[in-house]
Amino acid sequence: MFGNTEHTLFVEKYRPTGLDGYVGNEHIVDKVKIYLESGDVPHLLLYGKAGTGKTTLAKIIANNVDSDVMYINASDENNVETVRTKVKNFASTIGFKRWKIVILDEADYMTPNGQAALRNLMETFSKTTRFILTCNYVEKIIDPIQSRCQAFAISPPSKTDVAKRMVDILSAEKVNHNVQDIVTIVNNAYPDIRRILNACQRQIVDNTLKIDETSILQANYMTEVLQIIQNESDTGTCFAKIRQLVADSKVKDFTDLYRFLFDELDNYATGHIGPCILILAESQYQDAFAVDKELHVMATMIKLLSELKQE
Repeated sequence: MFGNTEHTLFVEKYRPTGLDGYVGNEHIVDKVKIYLESGDVPHLLLYGKAGTGKTTLAKIIANNVDSDVMYINASDENNVETVRTKVKNFASTIGFKRWKIVILDEADYMTPNGQAALRNLMETFSKTTRFILTCNYVEKIIDPIQSRCQAFAISPPSKTDVAKRMVDILSAEKVNHNVQDIVTIVNNAYPDIRRILNACQRQIVDNTLKIDETSILQANYMTEVLQIIQNESDTGTCFAKIRQLVADSKVKDFTDLYRFLFDELDNYATGHIGPCILILAESQYQDAFAVDKELHVMATMIKLLSELKQE
């Protein structure tokens, strides 16, 4: 059910090695079972938010089919030379198993030229080699590759299922824990299961799970930002409160906040929805290039508040 027990990191020690230990995405798991039973896997494109099980599922598929496997993290090796040399050499050599499987993790980091070269390899070696791509943003994968793959959106398991798995892991580790502390951790990092596992392991002291105040702040900061925007009429006071809240939360990645503010537009931006969407879209794009994420998100808050306070 679980992975390598020699690992000390929870994210690796309790990574499922079979479908029986994989949580969530039941409809996809049923389809994967058919692949494994037949021993034939198509080219696959698994996409969804970070830490939701894409790489785990890819490895489960590759390890349960008669295959030689090459794993490449495309965020590190993302250029055309990697495809033309490393991947092509692997795909073109004679193997001793039924299939060769290339797992391209974080494939949305591949350059357009790298993706174009990959497209040709997927066709040329399709009789012997299968490609499994994972990515956070499927729109960054060129259409010719998408059309050659069976694409599956990987959704995170429910918070309840994640909490149950955390209880199982802590029990297996004989760690004393309070269910409410687990709920706090899950609410903080969901849907990133990898971050949930890391946060849980980090806060184990003397074989007991102990939650610090920072985790509680992180768990609630997005909701509190929304409440401040809704309830505080003075722009200066509103900005000051949000700035203090963001600083106290210790959050360093604000990607989820942009999406949260977009999802909640109807609750705080009536009459200003169009301009606010433009502000959030531009800010989310620029966030990828910002050196200081906190400075950038506060600049976004200034733009949003300026728009919202206009009559």
